[in-house]
Amino acid sequence: MSQIAQDYRTPLPSIIRANPGINPNLIYPGQRIVIPGFPPIETIPYRIDVSINRRSLRLYRNDVLQKEYPIAVGRILHNTPIGSFIIINKAPNPGGPFGTMWMSLSKEHYGIHGTNDPSSIGKSVSRGCIRMHNKDVEELARTIPIGTPVTIHP
Repeated sequence: MSQIAQDYRTPLPSIIRANPGINPNLIYPGQRIVIPGFPPIETIPYRIDVSINRRSLRLYRNDVLQKEYPIAVGRILHNTPIGSFIIINKAPNPGGPFGTMWMSLSKEHYGIHGTNDPSSIGKSVSRGCIRMHNKDVEELARTIPIGTPVTIHP
């Protein structure tokens, strides 16, 4: 559970208090854990589906495809993580290679962000993050709320 606390940037004691029936030393895959400060996933109409192989990010609202964006993904030795995550924060103008917007995933050190190198979109070049054109990541950030689920698959 300490890794969950780290990934969600939430103090472990807060997570333990929010989940009184769960043994923090014995958790299992698929177990539902409440993370204080984030809305329940089922209350969010949006979801993001990322295909590493297709180099695409799809935005759905109520399971209807709204838009598909081209992306860049992790290079060899810095693979983009596969799994289910949520957007835990948004930071405009993070600077440097992160372009004009950063959205943290619930996996420490990973996010969806813009780029200062638009020619990288469509390639495997990042250190594991999902890169988007700045105008696209800004549009996405304006559209989705904190807590939006993100599924990343091959």
